[in-house]
Amino acid sequence: MTNGQTGAESYAVDPEKRELGLRKMEQAYGFSMQDGPGLHFRYTVEHLFGDIWQRPGLSMRDRRLLLLGVLTAQGGFDLAEIQLGAALQNEELDEEQMREIAVFLCHYVGWPNGTKLDNAVSSVARKASKK
Repeated sequence: MTNGQTGAESYAVDPEKRELGLRKMEQAYGFSMQDGPGLHFRYTVEHLFGDIWQRPGLSMRDRRLLLLGVLTAQGGFDLAEIQLGAALQNEELDEEQMREIAVFLCHYVGWPNGTKLDNAVSSVARKASKK
């Protein structure tokens, strides 16, 4: 960095990567994504969703399954519920498969977290049945 620039100031916005990332975020989260402020959001959009989620080798469903495992292990049930809803909406997983994921994960991340994921499945299924 020169002239007293910080890393945040020298990071140039890539409009094409940003648009690609926003579209992938919409697919991953299952709802329309609006542009957000700040460097954190820029890295999330342009790097995580503009690069990492675009890489070949894993399907959207594969990535979602991995993410559900991580979120369940870490207790991120709010985000897990969003991911379950998007998986159901995108027809990547059905309710029975989501329940099997919860049962499977109980044995690896513990019954309390597996049960909380199952509760999130119930919530998502309830909301989907009202549509």
